[in-house]
Amino acid sequence: MVSILVDRDIQLRSFTLDDAPALFETIEASRSFLRPWMKWVDHTTKVEELTQFIQKAQTRLHQQIGLELRIFRHQQILGGMGMHNWDHETKKAQIGYWLCPSCEGQGLAYRCGIRFLQFLFEKPGLNKIEIHFMARNHRSAALAKRLGFQVEGLIRQSYLIHGRLEDIVITGLLKSEWNPQQFPSLP
Repeated sequence: MVSILVDRDIQLRSFTLDDAPALFETIEASRSFLRPWMKWVDHTTKVEELTQFIQKAQTRLHQQIGLELRIFRHQQILGGMGMHNWDHETKKAQIGYWLCPSCEGQGLAYRCGIRFLQFLFEKPGLNKIEIHFMARNHRSAALAKRLGFQVEGLIRQSYLIHGRLEDIVITGLLKSEWNPQQFPSLP
């Protein structure tokens, strides 16, 4: 199990099977907000699907190929943050994240992102972390920039979602560029 303290109220933690009902409630309440950006929203219609997702996430963690964490405050799930496409040879991976709409605009993804990046550079010893996002997702672009990621390229019409081809922006951050002191300290 992975647990990362973000501040006195917020924690990133591995999912357990007991999280499935609460995770489903959060997704259900956020469905229309998340749907434009996340394909998996349309395929998450039952608690049982999230139980399977959590089981697969536990296997990916055990096999060291991925990491799925819940963002929670006072036992309430607010979203998720994860690492995938973990390449042990090049020591690189991608991260992704989502929040419920009521948490947007509070700096929560930023604070969680700082702690998650710190964890990924220190514990598994990654050398490079990437964030990929749709070009029209301005909030993800702003978060990547605020966290110090640099735009490395644009892959045109390479992601199909809801019958529409989207451009994908690739951003990256190297361990040598990471300076946790540049960020205001979190409580």
